[in-house]
Amino acid sequence: MKMKEERQDMNEVEEKHQDQKDHDLNGEKSVSCSIKNTEIKRPFSCSQCEKTFTCNKTLKFHMVIHAGIKAFSCAECGKSFTQKGQLHNHLVTHTSEKPFSCSQCGNTFTRKGALEKHMLIHAGIKPFSCSQCGKCFTSKGYLRDHMLIHAGIKSFSCSQCGKTFTQKSQLKNHLVTHTSEKPFSCSQCGKSFTHKSSLNRHMLIHTGIKSSTCSQCGKTFTHKSNLNRHILIHTG
Repeated sequence: MKMKEERQDMNEVEEKHQDQKDHDLNGEKSVSCSIKNTEIKRPFSCSQCEKTFTCNKTLKFHMVIHAGIKAFSCAECGKSFTQKGQLHNHLVTHTSEKPFSCSQCGNTFTRKGALEKHMLIHAGIKPFSCSQCGKCFTSKGYLRDHMLIHAGIKSFSCSQCGKTFTQKSQLKNHLVTHTSEKPFSCSQCGKSFTHKSSLNRHMLIHTGIKSSTCSQCGKTFTHKSNLNRHILIHTG
């Protein structure tokens, strides 16, 4: 009975704070929300990570993460989560639906949060930098994956040839080379690609969108790689 009440409290807090999570596709909160946040006092702090909250109930809801209690489980695969919102995001993986699409390159995502992080790439915002080499990234997750390169950790190995990779996504991209499959085809010219991201980049040729601009002369390009080659002209 106590667990049921705790779940209900979690749901109430989650619904109460849902509006604070919403922001536009540029990853920026609204002006009114920003002003509101500066006025809000957060007297309740977490003893584990020092994160602060406006009320004690929200703090208790947060402490579930540190306690490792995963009360919300997926009916499809049994995977459990500490928050209802996490379960909701996970359920989309079973439906393969990607309702959020990027207006810049056409890339699609299962969650709005993932799209917002992706939009930082087009905006050129990279707030997370590597302490080893200074390389910057749009998300903390990308930085964490990058740090494996410096550590020399390659946890993902190919069962076909034994080649190892630092990231799971790298292994996934590599596996396609063994199958020679190109499931993504262009509706304009019929050209096929192994990855959807490659198809999305190719489509920019047909749409005429040139999102990469040279800061030296203002010339625009459809692909960032073309811009990088062009910059060499200015640098000599």
